[in-house]
Amino acid sequence: MIEFGEFRNFHHAITLLGMSGVGKTFLSTELRHSDNWFHYSADYRIGTRYLSEHILDNVKFKIMQMGDQFVAQLLKSDSIYINHNISVDNLEPVSTFLGMYGDAGEGGLDKATFLERQDLYRLAEIESMKDVGHFIRKAWNIYQCQNFINDASGSLCEIADPDDDDDPVLQALNEETMILYIEADNEAEQKLLERARTDPKPMFYNPAFILPGLEGRPEDGAGVSPFDFARPLFPELLKFRKPRYAAIADKYGFTIGVHDLFHSDDNGVPDANGVLKNIFAAITRQIAGDKVREQRFERYLGICSKRQQSRT
Repeated sequence: MIEFGEFRNFHHAITLLGMSGVGKTFLSTELRHSDNWFHYSADYRIGTRYLSEHILDNVKFKIMQMGDQFVAQLLKSDSIYINHNISVDNLEPVSTFLGMYGDAGEGGLDKATFLERQDLYRLAEIESMKDVGHFIRKAWNIYQCQNFINDASGSLCEIADPDDDDDPVLQALNEETMILYIEADNEAEQKLLERARTDPKPMFYNPAFILPGLEGRPEDGAGVSPFDFARPLFPELLKFRKPRYAAIADKYGFTIGVHDLFHSDDNGVPDANGVLKNIFAAITRQIAGDKVREQRFERYLGICSKRQQSRT
């Protein structure tokens, strides 16, 4: 077993797995700012590469429905230019495009449009995860970022099948990164549930989860409050996703508790060294007496070593 000092010096690439709101983006942002880690945001890639045209078309459609002939004519004659302002820190255009099912008068989508956008997001998320290897190399070649953090969507567990040995998403991530499941404890789960209750957000749902919830609902969403529809979904979604996260971690990666990941001796936010120390401690506990996980860890170190050698 290597010592932490050796582990710290590897050129790391880590995929964060876990519920939306568990701290993946917060941690990735901190590593980007404090230690020049390359922050690969799945939703940023989705919005700027795979859904960009759909997002802009939706904005243009909304403008044309406003009934303002002056603006409509400028748009039709290409006299004005419209673009989104998606950034790693501003993913609102992706969220608003995904939308919620419900009454159009309350900002909701009809059932067909809602499901169409769900599928577009699913396909985009799959492609964004297959792009990770390319961006690991790009992060070094262009920006000289030694370490890479994949801020995956909370729905990663819904687009990947750990029972399929040829799953393209998990194969792509496993070939290049350590998959690290951030497991929420009861306290963290309660915070997630409260946030979802007070401020529900558009989300991607696996068809096996969402289709039963849409049965019997009006096709046009009339009379259905988008927020009231979404609120009761999150507790069930949490139950739906947890075993899927665990299955991916059991087969491909490692697990760390949310408080273990963010532990700091001074009770502040751990720096990059502290984060890696916490991850190393969690892995050390998991591989003790577990030959499969020990080999998995050695394999990851081999990937990091090969990556480092290719850069020198």
